[in-house]
Amino acid sequence: MSRNRFSFSKQVSLEEPAVNLTPLIDVVFVILIMFIVIAPLVELDQVELAQGPTATATNGQSLKDVGFITIHVLKDNSIKFNTQFVTLSQLKTLLIQAKSKFPKEIPQIFHDKSAHFGTYQTVKNSVEEAGFSQMDIILKPA
Repeated sequence: MSRNRFSFSKQVSLEEPAVNLTPLIDVVFVILIMFIVIAPLVELDQVELAQGPTATATNGQSLKDVGFITIHVLKDNSIKFNTQFVTLSQLKTLLIQAKSKFPKEIPQIFHDKSAHFGTYQTVKNSVEEAGFSQMDIILKPA
């Protein structure tokens, strides 16, 4: 009896499976097109800045001389309404009175750069609650 030995040689292909990137590219293009279409429709809040130290009001006076309603936030977070120091609760009452006396005036807020942003936010909320639709924010340059 003879044994027959058979040797089988398998040829293993070392090809890696192909990844189809076409759907990925299609998704990226769809997202890009969506951003291009939607971007012009997005509205952003804007703050208009003065044109530098030479900027003046319409009647030729500087901004500091124009307003009847001025609020100063000092670096220690104390608040001055026109010339008197006030608390936040007093500020709201004074702003309501000022709105009834000067309905067309725009309050001017002078905010020190060292003061907390939370103080500004509270003052801004008080101005809005008093019924003003606009306010000027005047910052001192460094």
